[in-house]
Amino acid sequence: MKTKLFLFVVFVFLSIIFSICTGSEGYSFGAFIHAIKNGGIDREILLDLRLPRVAIGFCVGGVLSVAGAILQALFKNPLVEPYTLGISGGAALGVVFGMFFGISSFFWLPFCGFLGALVVMLLVYLFSIKKGYISLDKMLLIGVMISFISSSLVLFVEALVSPAKLSGIVYWMMGSLQWVSKIGLGIISVLSVLVFFVSFLLSVYLNAMSLGEEDAKYLGVDVERVKIAVFLIASLATGLSVAFVGIIGFVGLVVPHFFRITFSRDYRILLPLTFFGGGSFLIICDSLARSIVSPIELPVGVITGIIGGSTFIWVLSRRGLNG
Repeated sequence: MKTKLFLFVVFVFLSIIFSICTGSEGYSFGAFIHAIKNGGIDREILLDLRLPRVAIGFCVGGVLSVAGAILQALFKNPLVEPYTLGISGGAALGVVFGMFFGISSFFWLPFCGFLGALVVMLLVYLFSIKKGYISLDKMLLIGVMISFISSSLVLFVEALVSPAKLSGIVYWMMGSLQWVSKIGLGIISVLSVLVFFVSFLLSVYLNAMSLGEEDAKYLGVDVERVKIAVFLIASLATGLSVAFVGIIGFVGLVVPHFFRITFSRDYRILLPLTFFGGGSFLIICDSLARSIVSPIELPVGVITGIIGGSTFIWVLSRRGLNG
C-alpha cells in the first residue's frame, strides 16, 4: 500500500507539471522554472493562462470523481455516475435555452445551467420519494428517463437555432475548460473543497451503506438522511460543473471504480484518492486535447471518453466488475 501511495503522489505531481508545460503553443519546463524565478511574459502566461486552467480542470475532475464515488456507494452499483440521474441533462438544457435566447455572459450562462440542474434535481427527488422513503431503483430509472427527455429537448432547440449558435452549442456540449472566468474558477474551487469535505464526513456512513440498507440500519445509520445528503451533494456538484465546463463524461464512472479495485473499498481512503486522481486524470486529458492536433483544440470530453472507456474495459477484463 505504501508503494502504491508513493507512486500515486508522484503521479499527481507529474500530472500537474505535465499539464502546465503542454498545450497548443508549447511551454517548456525551462520556461516554467524561469517564470518562477524571474517573472516576465513567462510568469504572465503561467499565472493568467496555465495555472487557472489547471486549477479548473483539477477541481472539476476531483468533484465529478467524488460525486461518482458517493453515488456508487449509495446505489451499490459501479456503473452509476453523476450523469446517470439526469442532472447533467438538466444543466445542458438550461445552458442551451440560455444560448437560444441570446444569453452569452460567462456568469449568466452557467447560472442558466445550474438552474436547469436544480429543476431536474427537484423533479427526480419528488418523483422518487413516497411516504418519506426514497426508492433508489425508482430514482435511478427516473433520472435516466429525464436524461433522455432533456437530450431530446436539446436536439429540438438545436434544430431551431442558427448555424452560428448551433456550432457553439455543440462545442460546449462536448466539454471544454477554455472559457471559465475568474468568478467561475472561484465558485468551482470553493465547491470542490466543500463537496470533498462533506463527502469525507459521510465516509463512515457510506461504508455502512455499501453493505446494504438493512445492514446500515442495524449499525445505527439514518439511511434516508444519508440518501438525501448524497443526492444533494452529487447533484449540486454535477450541476455546477456541467454549467461551467459542459458535459465531461466518464470521469465520475472510471476514476472511482479504478481506485476502488486497485487501492481500497474503504471510503475514508477512497474519497481522497478519488478526488486527487480524478483531478489529475482530467488535466492530463485536457493537455492531450490541446496538443494532439495542435493548434486545434479538441473538446476534453472526447479525450476522457476515449481514455476512460479504454481504461475501464482493460480494468474489467483483468479484475472483473466487482474487483
